[in-house]
Amino acid sequence: LANGIFEPIWNRNFVDHVQLTVAETVGVERRGGYYEQIGAFRDMVENHMLQLLSIVAMEPPVVFEAEPVRDEKLKVLKALRRIPPEQVGEFTLRGQYTSGTVNGEPVSSYRGEEKVAPDSWTETFVVMRIQIDNWRWAGTPFYLRHGKRLPKRATEIAIQFKRAPQMFFPGEERLEPNVLAMRIQPDEGISLRFGAKVPGPTMQLQEVDMNFMYNSSFGPLAVEQADAYERLLLDAMLGDRTLFTRADEVEQAWAWAEDIMEGWSQRPNNVQFYPAGTWGPAWADAFIERDGRQWRRLH
Repeated sequence: LANGIFEPIWNRNFVDHVQLTVAETVGVERRGGYYEQIGAFRDMVENHMLQLLSIVAMEPPVVFEAEPVRDEKLKVLKALRRIPPEQVGEFTLRGQYTSGTVNGEPVSSYRGEEKVAPDSWTETFVVMRIQIDNWRWAGTPFYLRHGKRLPKRATEIAIQFKRAPQMFFPGEERLEPNVLAMRIQPDEGISLRFGAKVPGPTMQLQEVDMNFMYNSSFGPLAVEQADAYERLLLDAMLGDRTLFTRADEVEQAWAWAEDIMEGWSQRPNNVQFYPAGTWGPAWADAFIERDGRQWRRLH
């Protein structure tokens, strides 16, 4: 809202797709009993990631206050296209980590975690393709990816723009499209990827990033910022409800999620395995590549 340069291109006419990734290197961390009953979808996707999606996709509120912001987020949640139970295999993919190596340390499989059934089919990894049926985003897919025991810890929102309608330069078709990436954690910041000419006499193009990092721009002020829960507690004491989810948002998110969970319950064993320390099952790449797209490489 504070940077009007982006609003005119923040829509289906210019955005090819959006990727939301919440990657964790940790496992269930002694929460096996809880996680067995919940799984990755209900633990992270249905709530936290849908909130991120609604913030990215919402219309500007009439004023930046709690109720108008929540009203606009609710409109997005109401516009989420329902995924019928019989189609969950087409629009979602589940995985579960096996033993492997994360950050140079060997780790056990999910089934080897404390209080986890040795034959468990609970998912620790989810990817989804979501459509928002409204005027701004119709036809623009939102890809959600979340998993535990992945190679990197990162939460990122990446807006990938459409390619130019005509390419003039040799090798331009090999360049990645422009991407605006917002890193929420760690190393909070924003980067814009675009093509630039490599210095020299020949016409050779290469992707480059223009980066903004909170730590480098604000120094000690960025380091001293409260963590997520401290910020929420402070907002609660101040009476600011902007970052808190309203009851009707919760109800709408669960209404959308019910069909997915129903479809999974009909095929509970349709969970693919992936070694800890990798980016999920091999089919996770095929899931997005069938649409002619690729997951972003997170560093």
